[in-house]
Amino acid sequence: MHDLDEETLITVSHTFKSLSDPTRIRILHLLSKKECAVNTIAERLSLSQSTVSHQLRLLKNNRLVKARREGTMVYYSPDDQHVLEVLEQTIHHSLHD
Repeated sequence: MHDLDEETLITVSHTFKSLSDPTRIRILHLLSKKECAVNTIAERLSLSQSTVSHQLRLLKNNRLVKARREGTMVYYSPDDQHVLEVLEQTIHHSLHD
């Protein structure tokens, strides 16, 4: 196993920070099921569109979600299956008695 360089440590830390917020977890969990636009996410999770946009911006900056434009609509989906696997395993761990 290789030693971790400073850049890798910072990236890993930012990823875990991104996953430490309940709203971002809810958004990622929803997006793991299907690609969604901001208004759909806001509706499904009972959040304001500005809250969703802010959280998506943070997730996108940390390369956890990606955006696809179709006309005037922007659709979001997970950008990394590895992170989704960690999220799902953590959810499973939390539900396990």
